[in-house]
This record gives sequence, C-alpha cells and structure tokens, in this order.
Amino acid sequence: MIKVVKFGGSSLASAEQFAKVGNIIRADKERKFVVPSAPGKRNSKDTKVTDMLYACYALVEQEEDFKVQLNKIKDRYDSIINGLHLKMSLEEEFRKIAADFKEKAGIDYAASRGEYLNGLIMANYLGFEFVDPAETIFFDEKGEFLAEKTNEVLSKRLAEVECAVIPGFYGVGPDGRIKTFSRGGSDITGSIVAKAVRASAYENWTDVSGFLVADPRIVENPRPIKTITYKELRELSYMGASVLHEEAVFPVRRAGIPINIRNTNAPEDVGTWIVESTCHQPEFTITGIAGKKGFVSVNIEKDRMNTEVGFGRKVLSAFEDYGISFEHVPSGIDTMTVFVHQPEFEGKEQSVISAIHRYAQPDSVELEADLALIAVVGRGMKSTRGTAGRIFSALAHANVNVKMIDQGSSELNIIIGVCNDDFEKAIKAIYDIFVMTRL
Repeated sequence: MIKVVKFGGSSLASAEQFAKVGNIIRADKERKFVVPSAPGKRNSKDTKVTDMLYACYALVEQEEDFKVQLNKIKDRYDSIINGLHLKMSLEEEFRKIAADFKEKAGIDYAASRGEYLNGLIMANYLGFEFVDPAETIFFDEKGEFLAEKTNEVLSKRLAEVECAVIPGFYGVGPDGRIKTFSRGGSDITGSIVAKAVRASAYENWTDVSGFLVADPRIVENPRPIKTITYKELRELSYMGASVLHEEAVFPVRRAGIPINIRNTNAPEDVGTWIVESTCHQPEFTITGIAGKKGFVSVNIEKDRMNTEVGFGRKVLSAFEDYGISFEHVPSGIDTMTVFVHQPEFEGKEQSVISAIHRYAQPDSVELEADLALIAVVGRGMKSTRGTAGRIFSALAHANVNVKMIDQGSSELNIIIGVCNDDFEKAIKAIYDIFVMTRL
C-alpha cells in the first residue's frame, strides 16, 4: 500500500510545523511520497515565500537590486534548517538563483523556487530521495500540462525509489524553462504523483480538518463533511469552496484514487474523504453549500421564442464573439436568461447587447447586476422529496427574494440566484433548514 502526502504552505511555514509534518509521515510507513508546498505564513502579518519571490523577481524586471529581498527569503529557509538542526546549506542554491534571476529566467522559475527549496529541506529532513519536477512533469509550448508523457516518465522514475520528495507547483516546458501550474498547484502535483505510483490514497494535509458544509466566515461552526464524491466536490469547488484546487481532482479521479483532506495541526481528525462513488448516505440531505457574488443576468424576451430553431445559439454567439463565458442559462417559453461574471461583462455590455439584437432580433434585452449564485449540492437530494420546497421556504422566511433557480438533470445540485446583499443571509437560511433543524 502506498500513500502520497501533500502538505500546504501553512503546514511547512516554520521548523515547528516541519516537525509536525515529520511526525505525521513517520507515523505511517505507507506514506512514501511527499509533495511539499513553499513556506506559507507563520502568522497573520507574515508573507508567503511565493509572494516574496514574486516581489523579488519584480525588482529583477525593473532592473533594480534584488539582493536584499532575496536574502530575506534565504533567512526564512535558514530559520527552518537551523530550527530542525539539519546539517545542510542552501548557499549554493541561492547563488544559482541569483545568477538565474540576472539572466531573466522568468516569473515561473522565480515562483517555483519556493517549492524547490522546501523540497530539498524536506528530503534532507526525512532521508528521502529528491525528485525534481523539472525532469518529470511536462508542459507543451502553450503551457498545457502533458498528462500522458508526465505519467510515463514520472511512473518510471518513481519506480526506482522507495521513498521520495517531489516539490509541488511546477514542471518544465519544451524549451527547458520552468512552467508552473496556477496558484495552489501543489494540489495538482500531488494528484499527478498519486496516479503515477498507483497510490491507495492521496492525503492532502492543510490547516483545516477537511471540507465543511458551509463557509465558516458566513456560518458559525459549520458541520464537517465526512465523505464527498468527486462530482459534488467539482460543483462546490467551482462555486467557491477552496480547500482543494479544483484541477487536482482529475488525475486521481480517472485512476479511482480517493483523496483524504487532513489537518496538520489536528492529525487525529479523520478529515474528509473524496471518492468516486459511495454507498454511505450523507449525514444531511445536502452535502454542502457554496457560492459567489458578482454576476449579471441578461434577460432576453421574444414572443414565440420556443418555436424559433437556433435562437439559443444565436444569443450565446453574441457572448462568444466578445470572449465572455456564461454560467447558467435558465429559460422559459418566451424568455431566456444568461448569467455572466459582472467584472468580465461590464466593459463589453453594450457591444454584447447590440450583437444579441443583430443575431436574434429579440423584443427586449434587460440587465440586472449585483447578483450572487449559490449552489446547494448533495447526492442525498436525488432520493429526498421536497428539497427545492424546503430551500424556498427557508429563503422566504429569511425575506430573501429568489431571482433564479436552476436544477441540473443529475439532481446533484440546485443553483439559486439572489441579490449580492442577500448572499450571506441566504446561505445561513439554507444551512439552518437542512442542518440545524436536523440536529
């Protein structure tokens, strides 16, 4: 049995946190492959090393002296090394980084050094082999991740070692230059490694004990989620739940590898299991609630719209022409509404409206801004009657006006549109009706 363990920046922010991580890894011999992030914040006023690296490289691009900033970064790593009483030095590594910065190695290279250096320390601390993603994780010339080539090379490389540390967040392009995933991409690296070694589980260690039914910034002490399916996670992540990078799901999902979200500071907590499918019934009808603010609804009306073949395509072509993606498209007999991100739409609104008129000849087009979308997600909704009715009842009782409701054919989620000002109130009301009344 093999487990891949990924640790986030807060789990590796200091020597004290490193020691916790070391204890976790050594407590289970199945934890053979470790994916570290760059050091995160040690306190609320601290700065993440990745952000320090971005700031340092900004000085490089401005042709300004960056040595003071780079030395501050080195001090962060030295404090970890000294705190762990390790007999190693990163002097040579920082000399190389300084030289590469002078040669304008690129912003991706700069950002990746956080994980790279933390990986060297972790490998030394655990006595594991260090495997550089610059030799095993690949991107094409457009910056797209090459899954098949990576899996082939990485599988072969890791088969040669019993235990290894593989830094997260980066790989290499066809020109030999470092290429990074988007922020939080160490989650993706962990998933890639888990697939490559055919792991029995992928443990993602962070500073929370798994997923919660609702955002703790909105709902006080929300209940934890014990088990969630990949599909449910995808819905919640897309709508703002941010414990795990949403792209991290795909490599392990295809390989049928479960993900376990754990808390470095509370290793005794079981966390949340993310699985392909499960016969375990959820504790509540819903699994989770998530949402985002900042949407616009574009309401198109036309008599006998339902009889006009291609009407929907014509309308959506107007958004495509201006590079605007849509979120949801609820419709009626004579109406069609398109929900889009407000910041993306505002600068192009009149052009899009004009295009809709050219393509579809509607009777009217009306806009409503400052809307929020809330996703109520749960595999239990499919077998439970009256879920939508309970949502409407809770929102009506909380004096929240529903602007839109859209339910997918899978019956896995219900999307509700409300005013931005009602966002928090709506989430609390939905949580209360499904969770608190159940207790």
